Amino acid sequence: MDALLRCSRYAFGPNRLHYCGPAKNTEMRDYINDETADLGLREILEDFETMYPYLLHIARANKIDDPLNDRVVEAYWVGNELLDRVSKNDLYWHLVDNLSLKKKLGKSFALVEDKIAGGAVPHHSFHVLDIWKRTGFIERAHTLESMDECRVSWGRVTAVAGPSVTVLYEPLLYKDGKLTLGTEEPRALTRRLEAEYDIEQLAVGDLVSIHWGVICEVLSRRQTASLKKYTLRHIALANQTI
Repeated sequence: MDALLRCSRYAFGPNRLHYCGPAKNTEMRDYINDETADLGLREILEDFETMYPYLLHIARANKIDDPLNDRVVEAYWVGNELLDRVSKNDLYWHLVDNLSLKKKLGKSFALVEDKIAGGAVPHHSFHVLDIWKRTGFIERAHTLESMDECRVSWGRVTAVAGPSVTVLYEPLLYKDGKLTLGTEEPRALTRRLEAEYDIEQLAVGDLVSIHWGVICEVLSRRQTASLKKYTLRHIALANQTI
């Protein structure tokens, strides 16, 4: 899949709900459904005020010219070895200079500093689980429900019936004063995209990624393991200060 389209599929869910990115969801949906990517789609993605700076940060730390390179996109949304090549110092200054989080979070930014020292990396789950305030178009505190929707989760497809897809996934829970992943349970999803990729390829048994109720792509076992690894890392860091 083209890297621009891949990134768009992850960005589509929150953009559809007007949580982040430019007000160009119809255009983004058309690009995805037509399976075309050009400078116009790149410009839309560059307007995402939190996602795109993270992509830039990961790319620069790995000496990759294009922040929308496929490996960079995968690193941020799913996770790969590029994340572990970002120094703690670089991540700190990215949050301070590029995202202005020290100004936005005030004294509580010290908690984020502790997470960086503890092994946080610039994966999407870090921003969801370890930064208590949503910092996109709408700035407000996260709830358990919004964290579960906003993190990229994974699931195994158990049924496909036209636009309806059922997956088994591990929900984010708050139990005994800590965040944890629960045992697998069924979740019913409605396809939000009509690309050929969505209409023809999804099958029972597939492992998929999910963001704000949108099935983003089919994952390999390696990708699923990586996504779970970084998610669990950032849950553990979050639990240090809950």
